[in-house]
Amino acid sequence: MSSKTKIVVLHLKELIYTGIFALLGILFIVLIIIMFLPNTKKDAKDVTSTSIYQPGVYSTALTLGGNTIDIEVVVDEHNINSIQLVNLDEAVATMYPLIESSFQDLVNQICTNQSIDGITYSDDNKYTTLVLLDAITTSLDKAKLPVENE
Repeated sequence: MSSKTKIVVLHLKELIYTGIFALLGILFIVLIIIMFLPNTKKDAKDVTSTSIYQPGVYSTALTLGGNTIDIEVVVDEHNINSIQLVNLDEAVATMYPLIESSFQDLVNQICTNQSIDGITYSDDNKYTTLVLLDAITTSLDKAKLPVENE
């Protein structure tokens, strides 16, 4: 009976390094799996089902007579907070005298109703109001959250 004895020498330092690298490798794989798995949209649907807008400030540029004015719409999740004309040049206000009064009338109606539906305007400033309403609608469309099909 001949038995051959094998002696295995393990260095403690190498075992520790191997254990640490194996642990880091497993952690790295778990993190990659977590990152690339599809997110569950259940919580997001609960929040966005009641929200209408993405909160923020949205603007649309409007060119009148070669001058550009911006229309800024400030919204939170459920409300239109404010609408204002930005960079209104004195020349534009002179060339289009109905722009400020038409704009204020639109802002009052939209902020009161929280919608662009049912807006009324007089025939005297029909075209000015329609141009402003189109710019406000564009800004609100930017702010609206996409509707998800369930």
